[in-house]
Amino acid sequence: MNKNSNTYQILYAAVMVLLVGTVLAFIYMALKPKQNENIANDTRKQILSALHIAASGDDQVKATYEKYIIQDLLVDNQGNIVDSAQNVAFDVDMKKNVKLAERQLPVMKCKLDDGSVKYVLPVYGAGLWGPIWGYIAVNDDGNTIYGANFSHEGETPGLGARIAEQPFQDLFQDKHLFVDGQFKSVAVLKKGQKAANGAEQIDALTGATITSRGVSDMMADCLAPYEAFLKKVQAKPQSEIPGEITNVVKPE
Repeated sequence: MNKNSNTYQILYAAVMVLLVGTVLAFIYMALKPKQNENIANDTRKQILSALHIAASGDDQVKATYEKYIIQDLLVDNQGNIVDSAQNVAFDVDMKKNVKLAERQLPVMKCKLDDGSVKYVLPVYGAGLWGPIWGYIAVNDDGNTIYGANFSHEGETPGLGARIAEQPFQDLFQDKHLFVDGQFKSVAVLKKGQKAANGAEQIDALTGATITSRGVSDMMADCLAPYEAFLKKVQAKPQSEIPGEITNVVKPE
């Protein structure tokens, strides 16, 4: 075949595209399990951070997570447990979940070294330039925030991106989700402003009004459906807290 002909060049290009595509597909499939595990470990780190727990390294993240997270739960808006299978809460895709008419309500139950129990609730919303998300750890009084962790896809460095920094996240610690028995999520407002509903509040990030409002709206929207569950936690003694389990054998 004439190598200078159009037919040869078209066939040559088609074969090369096929070969390169096959190689890339093989590489993608070979690396996908590792990529998925990296994504899962990043999520585990965020959850652990909300609990003020630092994993010593990537190889220890999963082990540390499984040490402290003792149970996954899905609850309904009446506070009833509807599923407690392994990883059932961890595997919920919050990006898709927040768009559903009837959302799944994942809860990750944690037990710290001192024996105290915490409940980690995921949140997902919108910032200035893209999605923002996070995890809120609530004490076993069903009211007080123990810790928070926030992340973002593309907020402005030095401004909205500061939601992912510890000083901002620490402001949520010891804030309450209920005021006088009524659910009122923590508001993020400009300094000097007051929440109209009497909710506890923290100061918004300077120069990042929209991102700060996004965090405030995200928490109110995503935590409100847990009101009944948190009230059940408040009403029951520790031995009867929703999700209490015994004789659970964790997989190796």
